[in-house]
Amino acid sequence: MRTSQCVMCMVLSLCGPSAMADDRVELDVDSPQVLVVPQTTDGTPAAGRRVRQTAAEYSGTDVYHTVYLPESWTPDGPSLPIIFEYTGNYFPASGSTGEVKDAQLGYCLTGGQFIWVSLPYIKTGGQENQVTWWGDTAATVEYAKVNVPRIIEQFHADRRTVLLCGFSRGAIGVNYLGLHDDEIAALWTGFISHDHFDGIRVWGRTEWGSPLEKYRREAAERLRRLGQRPYLVSHNGRGYGVVEFVKETLGEDHRMDFLYTDSRKSLGAFPNQWAKSSHTDAWAVKPSDDRRVAWQWINQVIRESTTDSKDGQSDR
Repeated sequence: MRTSQCVMCMVLSLCGPSAMADDRVELDVDSPQVLVVPQTTDGTPAAGRRVRQTAAEYSGTDVYHTVYLPESWTPDGPSLPIIFEYTGNYFPASGSTGEVKDAQLGYCLTGGQFIWVSLPYIKTGGQENQVTWWGDTAATVEYAKVNVPRIIEQFHADRRTVLLCGFSRGAIGVNYLGLHDDEIAALWTGFISHDHFDGIRVWGRTEWGSPLEKYRREAAERLRRLGQRPYLVSHNGRGYGVVEFVKETLGEDHRMDFLYTDSRKSLGAFPNQWAKSSHTDAWAVKPSDDRRVAWQWINQVIRESTTDSKDGQSDR
């Protein structure tokens, strides 16, 4: 069981300044750059652009996902790692719109160097995206099952690094959706959640999130699909029962790490130009100790996936 300080020790010892194996992407953990999350536009995907895409199955509807291709991406260039994201609920107090187009976490976690895709939740009826909770859960899960492999193929992403991340609603969704069954769980090589976690507290006025005993039992079943893949669980402030839930469910046999962030220290007093409150998916937009740890963790995941692929191993 590793806490934020232990994560810091681990990544500092393993992620030195040497070049990434196979010339793969390596995040510059010492970068002073304040990131500017690209706005979503219409048009054809291209390097440096973040655009809406409508899947063939949803042609003629308002259902869409977004795709960002890094500046370094070329159609016939080297494969780049890819991160998929589930965004938060519509929650004005924190500045979260619940809209796919406004997601930020995946870009901030990867410094704009990964292919970045924000996945939708499908509203019942299949005509538009859902901005609060899951909408049609079966359709939302099926969307990922169909489109994640398609997107990876379309943009020749590096299949050794396929991360799933989420903020708030999306943090719960990393497990609730991303580990919903064996088929969707097999899509990812690693996971990152920020602020909230599947199975920890009751979610009132929902059928899936209460009563707590039933919800925790189902969440534990989902978490066991993780296997030995890496998972970074981050929270603003101290945790709220996740470490205990993980230990109760998985014992010590897992590769989960825990990072306790301080959004106020990273971004300044709220509201500010990046966020309305400490509950934000923009916590890694500026250089900070927290961003450094997260980026080091991602670098180590890339290193390990390179080694595993050479050894013919798989954690999935």
